[in-house]
Amino acid sequence: MEFNAGGLTPIVVTNLIIWVAFTLAYLYQVIYMVWVLIKGMVTLPPAKKNHSYAFVIAAHNEEPVIGNLVKSILSQNYDGRIDCFVVADNCTDTTAELAEKAGAIAWRRDDLVRKGKSWALDYAFGRILDEYGDTYEGFFVMDADNILSPDYVRVMNDAFDEGYLVCTSYRNSKNFDSSWVSSAYATWFLREARFLNNARMMLGTSCAISGSGWLVSAAIVRGMHGWRFHTLTEDIQFSTFCCAHGIQIGYAPAEFFDEQPVTFKASWTQRMRWTKGFYQVFFSYCKNLLHGMFVRHRFASYDMLMTVAPGMLLSLISMLLNSVYLILGSLSHGYLATPDEVRMCLGSLLMTFVSMYAMFFVIGLLTTVVERKHIYARKRWRVVTNLFTFPLFMFTYIPMAVIALFKKVEWIPTKHDIAVNFDEVVNHS
Repeated sequence: MEFNAGGLTPIVVTNLIIWVAFTLAYLYQVIYMVWVLIKGMVTLPPAKKNHSYAFVIAAHNEEPVIGNLVKSILSQNYDGRIDCFVVADNCTDTTAELAEKAGAIAWRRDDLVRKGKSWALDYAFGRILDEYGDTYEGFFVMDADNILSPDYVRVMNDAFDEGYLVCTSYRNSKNFDSSWVSSAYATWFLREARFLNNARMMLGTSCAISGSGWLVSAAIVRGMHGWRFHTLTEDIQFSTFCCAHGIQIGYAPAEFFDEQPVTFKASWTQRMRWTKGFYQVFFSYCKNLLHGMFVRHRFASYDMLMTVAPGMLLSLISMLLNSVYLILGSLSHGYLATPDEVRMCLGSLLMTFVSMYAMFFVIGLLTTVVERKHIYARKRWRVVTNLFTFPLFMFTYIPMAVIALFKKVEWIPTKHDIAVNFDEVVNHS
């Protein structure tokens, strides 16, 4: 029997293998979505104790936004000790002064060699533990552009009191309708909170922290003798570290808001750093995660491996193989590929784009429908148009996955200038 009998040509087999591998690898996330659609949002029993917390904010030239964050922290509906520490990291403006005016304890740090959020956290944790001892049971990590809902700490305390040494929360956006870029960001983070971390929490596996809005026990920081995560994505590195060491990350539906990039250029710069950081974590922790999967039989290890693995490269490989086969087959005039095979390659390319677009469209649609009450936008038309532009935004990760493999990427701070408080955010609709 000929190899291409029944249409089983090499390119057909290759496409089939890639499609099956991609589908099986991420099928569990479809199960997550179905589970959430059936079960809704996780519920936590009220805490028996109000624990003491320190908020830690690494801030670089954050004059417009730092005051509103500090005020939202210190005005929480929470009957327990809360203090706020701001590290003005290599600032050339009045971030420290404005933080102090709002009620925070501000420390100025000038280190142009070890600059960036991870080093500022290391500085803050070390100094707090040295100067305040065992005063705080946990540390919240926020970014300067964040705004907290009034019950944020109370809800997070419920999860912490349940015994979770690391907890993440519900990440919303304060500028959904600023542009098609900010809308796409907001949709992705809503999806991450509702259909990933929320599902993980209900199913008893481990969650992942993302950027800001997370809580870590002081005991963990003290045990590590500081903060030891300094890749371009220290958040996902810490999540992977927790997974590798059997520390289950919890999730609480405590809502906070952050500011999303508005321009595609700013978005590209930020996401290039994320993509490069994911590669750093993947190559550093792949062995640990595989050990967790096959030796310790932890599903959380598999979930984390799929989170940091460059899944977009599978789609890119498929596109490249089909494109090369299409070009060579067309130029060979039937020698390397029959006209039917050439048409099949063209159809495969179109099907890849269509299926990916459809997948991201469905993700965006389900997220928008389920989380519609949490989407604050004055331009309601942006909510609709985002359904169609969100998949296009996600497509840009494909070239990014390739470029990040070879490009040297450095940490560049993201500018924040949307100065609003909680009431202004939720009434912005």
